[in-house]
Amino acid sequence: MTSAVGGGGWRELALVVIGFGILTVFLTSPLAFHLGTVGRLDNADTRMLIWNVAWVARTLILDPLHLFDANIFHPHRGTLAYSESNLGAGILAIPVYWATRNPYAAHNFALLLSFVLSATCTYYLVRYLVGDRRAAAVAGICFAYCPYVFSHLPHVHLLMTAGLPLSMLALHRVADRPTAWRGAALGLAIAAQALFCGYYAVFVAVTVGFAVMVLAATGRRWTDVRYWTAISSAAVVAIAAALPLFLPYIRLQRATGFSRSLDGARGYSAIFRTYLASSAYAHRWMLSVIGHWNEVLFPGFMAVVAGTAGLIVGWRAGGRLREISILYGGLAAMAFWASLGPDAGLYLVLNSTIPAFSFMRAPSRFGLVVAFALSVLAGVSISALLARFGDPVRLGTAAGFRWTPYVSRKASIAALIVTAAAVLELKTPLQFSTAPPLEPAYRILATLPRRPVIEMPFYSRRSGPLRTQYMLDSTAHWMPLVNGFSSHIPKDFLDNTEALVGFPSREAFTILERDRVRYAVFHLNLLSPDERADVLARLQAFDRYLLRRYADDRVLLYEIVAYPH
Repeated sequence: MTSAVGGGGWRELALVVIGFGILTVFLTSPLAFHLGTVGRLDNADTRMLIWNVAWVARTLILDPLHLFDANIFHPHRGTLAYSESNLGAGILAIPVYWATRNPYAAHNFALLLSFVLSATCTYYLVRYLVGDRRAAAVAGICFAYCPYVFSHLPHVHLLMTAGLPLSMLALHRVADRPTAWRGAALGLAIAAQALFCGYYAVFVAVTVGFAVMVLAATGRRWTDVRYWTAISSAAVVAIAAALPLFLPYIRLQRATGFSRSLDGARGYSAIFRTYLASSAYAHRWMLSVIGHWNEVLFPGFMAVVAGTAGLIVGWRAGGRLREISILYGGLAAMAFWASLGPDAGLYLVLNSTIPAFSFMRAPSRFGLVVAFALSVLAGVSISALLARFGDPVRLGTAAGFRWTPYVSRKASIAALIVTAAAVLELKTPLQFSTAPPLEPAYRILATLPRRPVIEMPFYSRRSGPLRTQYMLDSTAHWMPLVNGFSSHIPKDFLDNTEALVGFPSREAFTILERDRVRYAVFHLNLLSPDERADVLARLQAFDRYLLRRYADDRVLLYEIVAYPH
């Protein structure tokens, strides 16, 4: 571990994790104090992702061979691949899910842990590059808690940003001492990001590819056989480890032709005002000034000012710091360009050369890489600032850095002020909804033999919030659902919607018999008085085919015992 995290070893790692853990609790308050009872339930995506994380955490232990056969869109298989699989978040959630069987607790634990992992990986990257723990801590804060991340709090996979600094740390270690083992570690870091978020796996691949070329140029490594051998090892390991994760998506694309269009990407491209948008308390005044925006990409004043200063400081310092300045300044520029979407040119080139771009639709998310690059550069300038206060720290000696026992008082005060400013600037107002109580009908359903279920009202393709609630409620019984919601919707599901909306009816019974659906849950509380009367009348007309298993004034649970012919 010493070689991986530096001279501080396990003790330093523990202090860093604990410190960022406390900071995460503060910046996401009150989430950690209501882990199993709250969530961003105002958002359909969050309900789907709570279900998703719980499904992965459960199924990886009980039935890993059928992990991708999620319990939605019955009778389809491989349905977890209809959207981001969230395997990484599910893995992180395993201990909490099995300790509590609470999907909210499992999801929220993974959410909180994502901040700690990202901050910790950024800390070790910047510590490795500039040899200053305090500057590394501030850089970790700037990146892991940037406004972009808080704007995507309902999307747990978009919080899994740790693979970016981890992969760059692995790459710098390869560049400093290229070996096959270090190359393999780089490949595993890239593959790990694929496990946590497919979007960011593409970003990491682009980032590392760009950095490989820059480091080859700045370090005169074009003819270094050991360097290119290590990079080749990284590529082989990354492809071998990540390919199984992408196979379900490749099969889906081949079977359905699913892809994202460039026209669609234009609607999710960044604009200049996007880089001034933030909901943090310290930034909200800018929203009324900029007017329209379509994404939150302001990196924060600390990251922008200190990052720009780091670009200048690194260039003037020469040597290793100039290499860092060129690399991360170029990376910020490239990511900014790509975030502007197809019409700006670079994204169009990437889309035509990298197959994985066909699954992506939001170029603006490249803004995360801009925030990352600025955060690293901020570490350079902050380390230089602390040195000016009399702290005898030599910059740019990552591999051979030695700490001196003396740290000046002025430097310590300056470090505390900078850290406090970074933390307070990024504090964001958060609102969470209390999880609704579970309907008793689901507890009854959980005791019955495992068979497919249809939830009513079925609604149409526009009923995402309702369908995701059905998915979330299914964590109480894990029966296969006819219902579902995801990025990809099967064609036959849409074709059957008109008939299934009217269940019970002869046409709907025909579809359910074919698919061997056995249970039906009717949510009377979601119906208007006229709709409720119509449903009750149809239930009465088909009562010989339905056995009532549970009833209250809100929900009815039926077992389908026969089918009309």
